[in-house]
Amino acid sequence: MISLQAVASYLPSQSVPIRSMQDALGLTDAQIKVFERFYGLSHILRDPDGTVVDLMLAAAGKLDALRGREHLVRYVIQARTMPVIAPYPVNPIHDVRAFLGLEHAEAFAVHNHACASGLLAVELSGRLLAADGDPDALALIFTGEKTFTPAAQTVPGTAVNGEGSAAILVGLDGDRDRVLSYATHTDGRFSAGLSLSDEAAAEFQQIYPETLAAVLNEAVEKAGLTLGDLALVLPHNVNRVSWVRLCKLIGLPLDRVFLDNVPVTGHCFCADPFLNYQSAKELGRLQPGDHYLMAAVGLGATFSAMVFQH
Repeated sequence: MISLQAVASYLPSQSVPIRSMQDALGLTDAQIKVFERFYGLSHILRDPDGTVVDLMLAAAGKLDALRGREHLVRYVIQARTMPVIAPYPVNPIHDVRAFLGLEHAEAFAVHNHACASGLLAVELSGRLLAADGDPDALALIFTGEKTFTPAAQTVPGTAVNGEGSAAILVGLDGDRDRVLSYATHTDGRFSAGLSLSDEAAAEFQQIYPETLAAVLNEAVEKAGLTLGDLALVLPHNVNRVSWVRLCKLIGLPLDRVFLDNVPVTGHCFCADPFLNYQSAKELGRLQPGDHYLMAAVGLGATFSAMVFQH
């Protein structure tokens, strides 16, 4: 059974009010007010002097469980939202692998599920490790990207993006944070992502809550549970209002969705659920034996959910 052996997060120290980004993002006063008052957004985090390699290494530097186990790492995986994050022939995940002394491991990136690629990487790493047949082997996953272009800085009308990162050590065994199920659904009608027509974008907003609700229900059913059995949902941090609507739709108490990071980190691409895991754990929101769910939606449109037992 797949388990998260350890999770470490890195949150840059520079906190930027989204109001100060109004001109750069081309937002009106009314749009800023919607982001702040309706969507629950306030600040995002930036690491202005750091590269994407620096983001990954900063998270890896806090992953104490990796120390002395480097030789067990078979795969180093970057789960990312954007298909291109560096100019050819630069390959950030190869640079990170070399810096950490993991040249013996296979290194690659996954991005086809956009912001849901982090959960895909966990599921994929479990399948790869199981096929290898070594019960002690590990996979090291990185999430989090730079907001280096205007398109990377915001999801229009939905979110403002930040630069937090996470490092996740995955193994086949463990008595904590075991993966109980995984569900994912891609609706190819919306594959154009940010280039959707106004009509298609409106249709995506309409089907969004019902589709995500169906995937959440599928994940908990696969785990032999109900939504009521979940101690916590760790979401992607696009905004608060989308989760308020979803909770009303599925009858889940809003206080079971960890929304503490939404106003302070912004949406950190694939890293959100893992950043929320670390924060919830530090705040004592997860107790041994608790069932919890990570959820993410990627432009394209991929809806994913994964159920764990802490």
